[in-house]
Amino acid sequence: MLKLRRFVQGTDEINWLAVWNEVYGKRWDFAPMTLDEMRATEKAPDFEVEGRFIAELDGKPVGIVHAYGDKLREEKKGFVRVFGVLPEFRGRGVEERLAAVALEELQRRGMMIVQSSADDERQEIVRLREGLGFKLVRRFSLMTADLAALRSSIGENTKVVLKPLQKDSNEDLKTLNRLDNECFKEHFNHRPNPLERTVYFVREDPFLKIQEWFFAMLNGKPVGYVGTGIDEGYNKAKNAKCGWIVDIGVLKPYRRTGIGTKLILHAMNLLKDKGMTTAMLGVDDWNVTKAILLYEKVGFKVARKDVAYEKSIE
Repeated sequence: MLKLRRFVQGTDEINWLAVWNEVYGKRWDFAPMTLDEMRATEKAPDFEVEGRFIAELDGKPVGIVHAYGDKLREEKKGFVRVFGVLPEFRGRGVEERLAAVALEELQRRGMMIVQSSADDERQEIVRLREGLGFKLVRRFSLMTADLAALRSSIGENTKVVLKPLQKDSNEDLKTLNRLDNECFKEHFNHRPNPLERTVYFVREDPFLKIQEWFFAMLNGKPVGYVGTGIDEGYNKAKNAKCGWIVDIGVLKPYRRTGIGTKLILHAMNLLKDKGMTTAMLGVDDWNVTKAILLYEKVGFKVARKDVAYEKSIE
């Protein structure tokens, strides 16, 4: 008999991980999550502890869903952040029950729109979303670049100076937070990040424990930034030497001047110097800055597509 119940924090982490690691941890672009990592993510200032459900079949966890209501977002939009069923139990109605309980939870909490994402190759999930009345609103790309084939002299701005961010400097973290919010205020799904979220990510993120950030300085003023990160757990699990371009932004008046090119090439060279052979990043294909064109210019290629769907639940 299938039973859906709420996640009990402090008790159900092991049950959650049993499903999460089978669904996500075996994919090439994820690594298995540890209990310590999961508990650390729960301490993020914007983490929503409510809305998590576990599907059990004869007492065994077989599926999970997180109906996430972003408490910092003024817009009444909720998200299905995690959605997974063990492979051997798919196609038996578990997905439909999880989707139904997620929609009910978000509607109960006053959400008017629900957004849900899926790997474009998981056509069964795409069909489920479309069957529930969700409409495609966005496409995203996970991109990779071979760091052995790095290029240069492709339009980098030569006037900007790159200044390292000091993680123990509260002023530097305030500057990063301000730049992030200003650079992305026009982007899809943006809502201002509180300073506490920036501080947590740079200092305490459980996955990207190795991070380096840089400001693009023009005439003594920060006009952009880039961050790199290395997930040692991922590299060990996948026998990889991969680093991330975590985030990159340039203030609107300074775009199309080679500053983004300068920042991303610096970040890629830094990862290469640390022994990485591959860089990864994620991008909204339809974002207002057309950033995907910059990433293609410096050597990134699409490795996977994600799709985002939305549904009104007023």
